[in-house]
Amino acid sequence: MGDVAMTVPVLRAFVKQYPTVKLTVISRPFFKPFFDGIPNLEFFAFDEKERHKGFLGLLRLYKDVKKHKIDAFADLHNVLRSKIVSLLFALSGKKRATVDKGREGKKELTRAENKVFAPLPTMFERHSKVFEQLGFPLDLSSRSVGTTFPEKAVLSAEILEIIGNENSKLIGIAPFAQYDSKVYPLDLMQEVIAKLAENSSYKILLFGGGKKEIEILNSISEPFENVINMAGKIKFQQELQLISNLDVMLSMDSGNAHIAAMLGVKVVTLWGATHPYAGFLPFNQTLENALTSDRNQYPKLPTSVYGNKEVEGYEDAMRTILPQQVFDKVVEQLS
Repeated sequence: MGDVAMTVPVLRAFVKQYPTVKLTVISRPFFKPFFDGIPNLEFFAFDEKERHKGFLGLLRLYKDVKKHKIDAFADLHNVLRSKIVSLLFALSGKKRATVDKGREGKKELTRAENKVFAPLPTMFERHSKVFEQLGFPLDLSSRSVGTTFPEKAVLSAEILEIIGNENSKLIGIAPFAQYDSKVYPLDLMQEVIAKLAENSSYKILLFGGGKKEIEILNSISEPFENVINMAGKIKFQQELQLISNLDVMLSMDSGNAHIAAMLGVKVVTLWGATHPYAGFLPFNQTLENALTSDRNQYPKLPTSVYGNKEVEGYEDAMRTILPQQVFDKVVEQLS
């Protein structure tokens, strides 16, 4: 989810800087709401389970997309399937370019010995490089992209019935991630939430998914009038609308951080086994808003690019990010 969300600000910048060029985005149907409202952009739904399944399915995908009169193919994913489709376009004489994910640099950043602890290009820079190779250089500076974010969505009556209509500061909190090594300890997150909830002018909205996460979020929100679990209560498109109205999002290194950032929301991120130097700092956010685990106590950090690699003895690394630090950083964004 985060990978797809990270393409959105780049594509918004593209259509602003090249308003006569039409874009066709190929992705799973679930992600279509990410691209709604972007001018000169058509969404093509990739049917991975039936029509476009397997190698023959990729041939059908190529033929289906070819009907949209494609002049160039930008591979922003760089996996086997996208490489095959890209090659088919190249064989038909079309321009193509593929994102360089910088795998070697990421290995140097995350290895235990002889670590090269230095910032790598962001994924947004890597994506823009693809378009530059196709003849469309992009300016992703704050000055250029500041007006490319969508306006806050008008909240439906259904959402307002859940969160209320009073003039509160809306704080989103997404306390989960795909891997445990990226999840802030629940007891510390509860401290952060309890401290934020002391201010009656704040409304804290909890985001997550799945039965287990919903149960946890319900137990966290239950003691507080101004803490609301949104998980399982609204559809995905409504969730995007709600996130666009947040004053700040507190998230792990996860998809929710990138969703909030692509909507122009301020984001505070918490990092455990991973680190923003790998290139995944949310779009248009600052390193000051990325709270990382203490490398003095845990010098092998970051130990992983995506959080899927755990190192013995590093299970409590995120406990070096103190709840007061998190609280202060969130409140700072509201002032």
